[in-house]
Amino acid sequence: MAMMMSSHSIFIATTPSLPNPNRPSHLLTRQISGLSLVSSFDFRHSSVRFRRDPCSRIRCSVSEATEVATAGKKSSLITRRDIRNIAIVAHVDHGKTTLVDAMLKQAKVFRENQFVQERIMDSNALERERGITILSKNTSISYKDTKINIIDTPGHSDFGGEVERVLNMVEGVLLVVDSVEGPMPQTRFVLKKALEFGHTVIVVVNKIDRPSARPDFVINATFELFIELNASDEQCDFQVIYASGIKGKAGLSPENLADDLGPLFEAIVRCIPGPTIKKDGALQMLVTNTEYDEHKGRIAIGRLHAGELQKGMDVKVCTTEEACRYGRISELFVYENFNRVPADTVEAGDICAVCGISDVMIGETIADRSSGKPLPAIKIEEPTVKMAFSINTSPFVGREGKYVTSRNLRDRLYRELERNLAMKVEDGETADTFIVSGRGTLHITILIENMRREGYEFMVGPPKVINKRENDKLLEPFEIATVEVPEEYMGPVVELLGKRRGQMFDMEGIGSEGTTLVKYKIPTRGLLGLRNAILTASRGTAILNTIFDSYEPWAGDMNTRDQGSLVAFEDGTTTSYALSSSQERGQMFVGPGVEVYKGQIVGIHQRPGDLSLNVCKKKAATNIRSNKEQTVILDTPLDYSLDDCIEYIQEDELVEVTPSSVRMCKNPKVVKKGR
Repeated sequence: MAMMMSSHSIFIATTPSLPNPNRPSHLLTRQISGLSLVSSFDFRHSSVRFRRDPCSRIRCSVSEATEVATAGKKSSLITRRDIRNIAIVAHVDHGKTTLVDAMLKQAKVFRENQFVQERIMDSNALERERGITILSKNTSISYKDTKINIIDTPGHSDFGGEVERVLNMVEGVLLVVDSVEGPMPQTRFVLKKALEFGHTVIVVVNKIDRPSARPDFVINATFELFIELNASDEQCDFQVIYASGIKGKAGLSPENLADDLGPLFEAIVRCIPGPTIKKDGALQMLVTNTEYDEHKGRIAIGRLHAGELQKGMDVKVCTTEEACRYGRISELFVYENFNRVPADTVEAGDICAVCGISDVMIGETIADRSSGKPLPAIKIEEPTVKMAFSINTSPFVGREGKYVTSRNLRDRLYRELERNLAMKVEDGETADTFIVSGRGTLHITILIENMRREGYEFMVGPPKVINKRENDKLLEPFEIATVEVPEEYMGPVVELLGKRRGQMFDMEGIGSEGTTLVKYKIPTRGLLGLRNAILTASRGTAILNTIFDSYEPWAGDMNTRDQGSLVAFEDGTTTSYALSSSQERGQMFVGPGVEVYKGQIVGIHQRPGDLSLNVCKKKAATNIRSNKEQTVILDTPLDYSLDDCIEYIQEDELVEVTPSSVRMCKNPKVVKKGR
């Protein structure tokens, strides 16, 4: 017997129920839109197809259920129908920011003759250079009579803390999924967080115009992911929109896209519930983000959960009920289109920015002065990687940087904690050393890059994983690594992952380009330095994505680097004569005419173990004139970025970071201990 559900038009054959309904590979019973659906097959290999009638009207059981539930509560709770608060979440490079661009342009945020750059929301210089979103940002658009507050979030797992914070501000999310790749590691992470908050999810299958698009597979895989993450029955009844963000088109079926994003806007208004508020309750606003302005000082951003906020109002700022202080709102802003607009009053349910409280922190509650109570604090997952920051001790200290003392370094690192909740800073073993912990190496590397651009000069040690000990057992973090690699390079990549204690649990071909997707469970230790090794093994064609999975027993010793370093023998300036003989020992990091110091790493040794070289040696001058000058041919030196250097160094090595240079050197303290 076949059953059909109007929202998804899922055709599923029913069979008698079997035990163990928690695993998606067994029978699952779901109560969706009032219909009991029982599936008796493995979703991974099933032929289930989600098909939608292009002419069908968008309807959502989630929003209807939410409104019914709200109506049954106390009469003081009301739902605002003129506002929708949404976060756009996705795996890195699935087209999330490009889709936001199209939404802003079609909502007439900009003049028709106005020049608008690509990826408008990636306003940070580092974001534009790297092509990734690092910080969450707010904007809003108007569609018909509804104001839609949009929060663009990072797609990289290292910046998951940004996503966790902003989910407090919204009632629903747009989950953007690539039409070929389907759900990826970060998709799982952001979806899990959204489902834990009970948010409504609209799935946007983006890049539907790709030649190898496979929308049926993507919807099946996404539905399976919902079930694995224990989504509620209403959440599993998600609305699907097919879109091409770069063309600014969307539709209810992959073959029939509208000329604009109208179907997406309609889905947001219909499916995402309006904010449920206590209009007459005591003021409550949870601060989920902060910014700094030279004229206005610190700006607190958050959603108003209850009451009404007014300009010039006296308020109470609370961390807990016992820890409260008082302040006054000097200025008030709301988001309209792409700008912050001054406002005199903000009603509950809207997202606003507040000025006047100079010491307000993320996670605090701005509450009514007399009867306000704090909201629950924001919970952030623990960091998994740590690095040691210390003052610069090289002979070149102070030449390029503006801030070089330990006090400068300490102030800057602790200031970062005010905004970056997923990061931790602790004092190290010495007065000039600090331990910085984060979600991953990229999370900490972005901080290092920002600091060097601000004029700081310092040294960082190699990344180390943060282990735990439970019941006298040593546990270490494990991650899920997903590698997209052409079939011809599969062998070297699988060998690399196997050496680093990785265990393959899934492999599948994707698209028509001859690309294979392999999934591994691997210790975080094994990922340090892996990205460069995989790019080398695959001639730059492989794509590596990782996300934290769990803490598990120590996997054993592993060697992440087979080659040693070439180390400068003395201070001086490199010469072509010296480099011509040095390059026979390995690959060089420096060319001729570069100042180096004793202990600086100038290249990669072709064998295990370090080798000291004199790269400043000059040709002996004699009074015998030769008939022919010897031509020196030098190899092009390796150009390692900051990320590459941090991946390269090992226990006894450091990276020297200055505004103009990134150098690597041996750590004299560790070398002395090892002797």
